[in-house]
Amino acid sequence: MIRLIAKRKKLLFIILLIAYVLLAITAVSMGAASLTPYMVLKVVLKSIPFIGKYISGSVSSTHFLIVFMVRMPRIVMASIVGTGLAVVGASFQSMFKNPMADPYVLGISSGAALGAAAAIVIKIQNAAFSLSIITISAFAGAAITTIVVYAVAQDRGKVTTTNLLLAGSAVSFLMSSMISIIMVFNQQEVNKIVFWMMGSFNASSWENISIIAPIVLLGTVVIYFFNRDLNLMLTGDDNARSLGIETEKVKKIIIVASSMVMAVSVAFSGIIGFVGFLVPHIIRIIFGPDNKILIPFSALGGAIFLLLADTAARTAAAPAELPVGAVTALIGAPYFIYLLIKMKKRSV
Repeated sequence: MIRLIAKRKKLLFIILLIAYVLLAITAVSMGAASLTPYMVLKVVLKSIPFIGKYISGSVSSTHFLIVFMVRMPRIVMASIVGTGLAVVGASFQSMFKNPMADPYVLGISSGAALGAAAAIVIKIQNAAFSLSIITISAFAGAAITTIVVYAVAQDRGKVTTTNLLLAGSAVSFLMSSMISIIMVFNQQEVNKIVFWMMGSFNASSWENISIIAPIVLLGTVVIYFFNRDLNLMLTGDDNARSLGIETEKVKKIIIVASSMVMAVSVAFSGIIGFVGFLVPHIIRIIFGPDNKILIPFSALGGAIFLLLADTAARTAAAPAELPVGAVTALIGAPYFIYLLIKMKKRSV
């Protein structure tokens, strides 16, 4: 029976993976320039060594540029960020034993936003390694915020969940207030700051992807490695310690890995909320709390969800573009409110 259930989950994961590939091809075909999914697939297959020579017909250079240089980097970036946010959300919900925990609970996004806002006001256009100063400042803001939150939350070498949540909230409010002050004194840059804070994949490039992909992949692998520890921590820290789990060490490793994933995600895409809350929560309802299953499905679910959100953001009001963070909030916020009401009724 157990083997049958495991086989079904593997089959479902493969089906979802195929669905993601089909969705990605469809997403690449959508835009101002008219392309069909068949044309996109042909361009992609033609570009694969040893396979392209067996694909009949030719591919125009215009179609190649549209697919590989304009649309595909955005599709890949959305998928990577969605994967990272969802995996971090899954780990936080298990570690904090709270189904409503979100990657932004530590205030990392607010720190990144403050760094980006400061860079926008300074108006420096170029930086080393071909990265914009806004991206570097956002990454620095996220990293510094993580260090500050963890330092504030520490109590005699230990970090409790309550202290971490309180420290994260306090630092997040502080960063948000500083952003507000920057916006008041630099009103000509308000639109840029607000749009970046709502998230966008408009500036995605293969160069940026080559930086963010290894970090998100490494962070995901590290978090998955501790899936058994996270399962035991769901039963309580004391119980986990009695079973030989070094809970404080595990927390530190997961927080560091999650913070790195969050930092690069926010630095390259801006603030995108509710992915880390919504996707793992729904996956947990369907498959249960086992992190061995939850983390891989959350990774794939996050990629699919954010890809759908970004496709809607760039096509719903074409030729204008909606902030992808606004789209995820439109989906996630009502569900969050529904969940709050549901939990309130249970407590009565």
